[in-house]
Amino acid sequence: MRHHPLTAVCSVLLSSLVVGSIAAAQPPQATGAAGNTFDLVLANGRVIDPETGLDGVRSVGIRDGRIVAISRTPLRGRTVLDATGLVVAPGFIDLHAHGQDLPAARMQAFDGVTTALELEAGTLPVSAAYDRVGREGRPINYGFAASWLFARIAEKEGMEPTGSVTFFQDAQRRTGWQHTLASSDETARIISRVERGLQDGALGIGVLAGYAPSYGRKEAFAVAQLAARHGVPTFTHVRYMSVIEPQSSFEAIAEIVSLAAATGAQMHIVHLNSTSTRDIPRIAELLRGAQGRGLKITTEAYPYGAGSTVVGAELFRGNWRERRGGATAGDIELAGVPYTDQTLAEAQEKAPGTWIVAHFMRPDRSPADQNLLDLSVLMPGGAIASDAMPWTSKGQNITGDVWPLPADAFSHPRSAGTFTRFLRDYVRDRKKETLGEGLRRMTLIPAQILGASVPQMKRKGRVQVGADADLVVFDLATVSDRGTFTQPNQTATGMRDVIVNGTAVIRDGELVRDAMPGRAIRRSEEPK
Repeated sequence: MRHHPLTAVCSVLLSSLVVGSIAAAQPPQATGAAGNTFDLVLANGRVIDPETGLDGVRSVGIRDGRIVAISRTPLRGRTVLDATGLVVAPGFIDLHAHGQDLPAARMQAFDGVTTALELEAGTLPVSAAYDRVGREGRPINYGFAASWLFARIAEKEGMEPTGSVTFFQDAQRRTGWQHTLASSDETARIISRVERGLQDGALGIGVLAGYAPSYGRKEAFAVAQLAARHGVPTFTHVRYMSVIEPQSSFEAIAEIVSLAAATGAQMHIVHLNSTSTRDIPRIAELLRGAQGRGLKITTEAYPYGAGSTVVGAELFRGNWRERRGGATAGDIELAGVPYTDQTLAEAQEKAPGTWIVAHFMRPDRSPADQNLLDLSVLMPGGAIASDAMPWTSKGQNITGDVWPLPADAFSHPRSAGTFTRFLRDYVRDRKKETLGEGLRRMTLIPAQILGASVPQMKRKGRVQVGADADLVVFDLATVSDRGTFTQPNQTATGMRDVIVNGTAVIRDGELVRDAMPGRAIRRSEEPK
């Protein structure tokens, strides 16, 4: 169909109204025109951009992995995907994804995730992790923080990190790193290891404080000072998970507030839901006060009342039942089978690195628990993040080019359905958030948490000319998680197309198995 030249000019002008600050840095031809041919066009979808507030029917033109046109009028492309009646939004950015193997990335793609970052635990050596993933290839973008805990284990136990989560699992057989203070010299060496990770391009500092809660306050201060010096965030699993004082969750989060105030560091609190548990009303008040006074503190949560970790974690030692408000061994499950006191003790002794699921609330049984969970998930300014776990079969992590996953593949269901669950439950069914605000939590907010220190993130979480073409096309009426605690190995549904750097990795609801357009998100890399 031919258009009058004036129509093409109008298309450019209309596009420029919705592109925001990113477009200002683009050359004039980047805005495109209706007569141009693009690599890919998403046609006639309901386009939502959380930053500019755009919410209307548009066509999106993509070229060389970037969005180069957003138009009210038709666009021509070598490939055109009709998005009529569907939502076109930025791809979801997961700040908290432990499953950094190929099968886990594919499961997250079905959940609408286009960028999955390992920031809570982080890793060391950072360069080794980036190199490994880069060689293997990924359908979605990836990145790592520098791990304080890996550095601590290395100095306390003489174990050299491998750049893999299995290092953390193997360390569960030793306990010195969990319970002893670091000397001044040890602290200096720990900080040096973490700093090398930052120099290798790590996105921040991962602080698994809850797994070594007895570490010193001076060591914690040194980590915060390092973050402030390099201008990067910390991503902290706080020291305690307890409703009992002293050493309560409230105390642990108050420590984050004090460190942010003393050093000026940007500090991010991971899985606010699982560490706050039933003290979330007071903790939310504490955090709102700190944020209102200008402290750079952010939060995230996932929409489940159960977490996942290794069975040998410090979280399940000592008087853990009382600290968790009357928990029992039956609240901890392996592949849907609850532990008993006897089987829990045996597992902690013989296989402490085994991944398990642990319930801290029962929102499906208790309206009061649902209300408490909602306080964490809907914390003003908070992100949605999955805490996605590795997938295992017969006790071993599933790695390599495996698809579909084995029938017995086990993980927390959040590893497959966090973002679609949030859309289904909080946006569509219970209407706790508008679609625009819900999308903001999964796209723009996580991009902004990293945006000050990671230039690449300024191009993500947005549908604007000049932004990276990381996009999802979904049906709000059908989008949903499907995985359960007894049958977690079920892909999410409703994501018709998932586009990463301009390439479809989910097409018509099916995995494009050979599509590996994922790129490293790395602090040292400048936008190209």
